[in-house]
Amino acid sequence: MTMNATVQHDPEGKQFYVVVEGTKAYLAYMDLGKQTLDIYRTFVPNALRGKGLAAQLTEHALRYADEQGYTVIPSCSYVEWYMDRQSANAE
Repeated sequence: MTMNATVQHDPEGKQFYVVVEGTKAYLAYMDLGKQTLDIYRTFVPNALRGKGLAAQLTEHALRYADEQGYTVIPSCSYVEWYMDRQSANAE
């Protein structure tokens, strides 16, 4: 089941997040300078897993990076998997 949640960006906290039923799921990143973002963590609480929230957060973060001209380092294994899947689907 895919849930469509509103993704928020917290530039000061360096994360993208959604709050569903009072529970927060997020994607955290570091701005390494030189137009480079290191996305190092996605977290979705057990109660919200399987609803597509990690994919929504990742898609939002990658779109933001692209629009801002950033290169992304996917330190998070989920983000790396997502980016690999997207590039495989583009071929």
